[in-house]
Amino acid sequence: MNALIIYTYPNHQSLNYAFLQKVVQGCQENPAITEIQVLDLYEEQFDPRLIFHEQKRRRDMYRDPQLEKYREQLTWADKIIFIYPIWWGRPPAMLLGYIDQLFAANFAYRDKKGLLPEGLLKGKSVVCISTMKGPTNYPLLWLHNAHKILMKRALFNFVGIKRVKFFEFGNMESKKGKQQKKLERVHRYFREVMS
Repeated sequence: MNALIIYTYPNHQSLNYAFLQKVVQGCQENPAITEIQVLDLYEEQFDPRLIFHEQKRRRDMYRDPQLEKYREQLTWADKIIFIYPIWWGRPPAMLLGYIDQLFAANFAYRDKKGLLPEGLLKGKSVVCISTMKGPTNYPLLWLHNAHKILMKRALFNFVGIKRVKFFEFGNMESKKGKQQKKLERVHRYFREVMS
């Protein structure tokens, strides 16, 4: 199994970075995972802006040469792991810009007759690890699970990815946030996951 980790946080002295390290460590200890790639969107200086004009059209995004290496990573990966904070009830603009550009028509899905398109990323699985300052149940109780609906239903199911797991960790700026326990939970999951 090939694991692609997409890390979206600008600070390497952060809790999010500690989650990245635990994910990598767990993957390295897991005999089912043969290769790991890490894409740090901030370190990569990924440009999240959508730019369209006469020479660069939205319908051609699936073959944009500037995005080729990222498409190759997604094609290569069996498991895609996203690590990011929840800001204003949703992932950061940097990650959303990556999604806007990479999960494009004719690469991630293909329009067909009927209501839903054909998902072209079938067979892959996704894990979303997100952190937030507010309580863990805040997205569920206050935002009606908008984050999970956005990621699972509006994105991953749309492109054919049915196996999606979430780790939503709240109270991450609190001294009582049980950060170490949550880091160990993520490490254990990736050390043991088989598909």
